[in-house]
Amino acid sequence: PLTLATPKPLLEAGGAPLIVHHLRSLQAAGFVDVVVTLSWLGGQIEAALGDGSRHGVRLHYSDEGPEPLETGGGIFRALPLLGAGPFLVVNGDIWTTYPYAQLRGRLQPGDLAHLVLVPNPPHNGKGDFLLRNGRVIEGEDGERLTFSGIGVYRPSLFDGCQDGIFKLAPLLRSAARAGRVSAEIFTGDWLDIGTPERLAELDRRLCGG
Repeated sequence: PLTLATPKPLLEAGGAPLIVHHLRSLQAAGFVDVVVTLSWLGGQIEAALGDGSRHGVRLHYSDEGPEPLETGGGIFRALPLLGAGPFLVVNGDIWTTYPYAQLRGRLQPGDLAHLVLVPNPPHNGKGDFLLRNGRVIEGEDGERLTFSGIGVYRPSLFDGCQDGIFKLAPLLRSAARAGRVSAEIFTGDWLDIGTPERLAELDRRLCGG
């Protein structure tokens, strides 16, 4: 209900919008150019953040229109702004202390994606992906971990896709079947801000409560 009038990335915790926490972390890790994908009430985000100079980054905006394109479709539309090399994607509705700088160089030659996985939170007890020896694999045997919403991708992961609504997970599973997805486990602070209760929990944590 909080997002009826406010896009989720602008919801505040610890005195700052969720997306500002991301921008601060990215800037501290040495990232300069950041693409923000916009849909629901996206104009509010652009009005609030401007060109990004207040946060030490250069912001570029990719507008998905009034109907969100899902993660896959949103990234695909933003590809012209992302360049020819690998790029980092961070979901706007998480909070984490993950050190983004350490992702540089993690994507190995021939791989299409490198994912950051986390231990399963209560709301996703079955997890998302199987990890074995640093590789995401397809199969039934083993404990699945939760995708954190943080990943590094090559533009070629989206070869053959068309502009429109589509999810990212099927592309990742297809690449995993081909042996082209690596991953790591992050056990530090991470929250999926999917409910008002989790937002309140984060606010208490950041305010020292």
